[in-house]
Amino acid sequence: MTAPPLTGPARVATGHAARSLRSRRSLADWSPAPDRPDPVAALLAQEPPRIPALLPLRHARMAATPFAFYRGSAVVMATDLAGRPATGLDVRLSGDAHLSNFGFFAAADRRVVFDLDDFDESLPGPFEWDLLRLATSCILAAREMGASQGVGLTAARQAGAAYRQSVRERAARTALTNWYAREDALALGAWVKRDRLGRVMRTDLRKDRAAARGLTTWSAVTSLTKGDGPTRRFVDKAPTVVRLGLTSPVGRAVVDIVEHYVAASPPARREAMSRYFIVDVGHKVVGVGSVGLMDFIVLLRGPIRDDLLILQVKQAQESALSGVTQVPDEGSYADRVVTSAALIQPDPDVFLGSTRSATGVPFYVRQLRDMKWAPDLTTLTSAGLVEYAQLCGHTLARSHARTGDVLALDAYLGRSGRVERAAGDFAVAYAKQVRSDTATFRAAAKSGALSSATTVDGDELVAGLATALGLC
Repeated sequence: MTAPPLTGPARVATGHAARSLRSRRSLADWSPAPDRPDPVAALLAQEPPRIPALLPLRHARMAATPFAFYRGSAVVMATDLAGRPATGLDVRLSGDAHLSNFGFFAAADRRVVFDLDDFDESLPGPFEWDLLRLATSCILAAREMGASQGVGLTAARQAGAAYRQSVRERAARTALTNWYAREDALALGAWVKRDRLGRVMRTDLRKDRAAARGLTTWSAVTSLTKGDGPTRRFVDKAPTVVRLGLTSPVGRAVVDIVEHYVAASPPARREAMSRYFIVDVGHKVVGVGSVGLMDFIVLLRGPIRDDLLILQVKQAQESALSGVTQVPDEGSYADRVVTSAALIQPDPDVFLGSTRSATGVPFYVRQLRDMKWAPDLTTLTSAGLVEYAQLCGHTLARSHARTGDVLALDAYLGRSGRVERAAGDFAVAYAKQVRSDTATFRAAAKSGALSSATTVDGDELVAGLATALGLC
């Protein structure tokens, strides 16, 4: 704070100089290195902290489609990108900025906003890693929804164009304006009008916000629990949900984790939590890349009959980027996730906080399904995919403007379409690599080198949870 920051011209010069480190045209380059690590080995190296009973399910979900494999293999792409030249224009990366990691959720003032919503892999790094991961996901999503590669390429380039144009706009704003900016209904409406986006985008945004508003705490309660009033408890829906209860060793350990979270919370959150008490505990399997990590759900009741709250207590692990960026985690892995959310989102979940088990396993806590919603990409039209990609590119630019040097970014990106064309070309080439890696992964499953199943033995799962928590 005592030393003045670089002047505007110096920051612009930094952006121009970055083109000599990695030209905009070279963003398109992809070919696997001769010594490229085996993707299956890289993924298996991530599995020791995970619950063994859930690993076959993880493998089955990843093998389902190339896009599903992509969602679960951030470490593979991070390693590939780290082997390329970098611009040196660092931001707080999402680390996994594919289309399915954006969505709607409720801000603290209960307005529905759109933003990145997954920070498990987040760390500082070159901005282009996020942009290229987003672009590649457009190609893979188009294939998954049955659209042509041309549709995917258009979506990838439009995501890049929206990113570049939004960076330019934010470069003209004050630092605090960028810090406070969020993608709520007002901001999104102004962006759609200004950029002359089509009727599909305007209609879809209205529908999407309405869908998000319907996914309240009560919708989670009704879908995950049964009973009435004080008897309401989680329902076993294996493999997705396994009820643990409060008296089991694992259930008691989860209660201790939540109590530690509350005790370490800021005064305002601690005061809000003092109105609630825990009535049940379960374990929930979500997503693709997170399968195998402990992910508990906790049902709490307030002072009146239907005052219910469900918290998610999710195990945090080392970022997929940490081995290639050499950037250490801040505190625990869970602290890094919480810090990343605060840096990237203007309105992080008011319940988001870090904690740990009695044996030191890091967890982060957040509210489950607080108007959190993202579209099913397979249901989008071709036009809908392109415009959704634009929305994600626009939102990624806001994230990077908060955590990076937006003037340098703007100077690097420039005013031509070179960056988005290069991002699209990279995406086509790297999506082909992902399809090849998926085939390799499927072959490993077929050969028995890794297990694959869509069912989970509940007893094995509970035993694995107990072992991971140091209870046996």
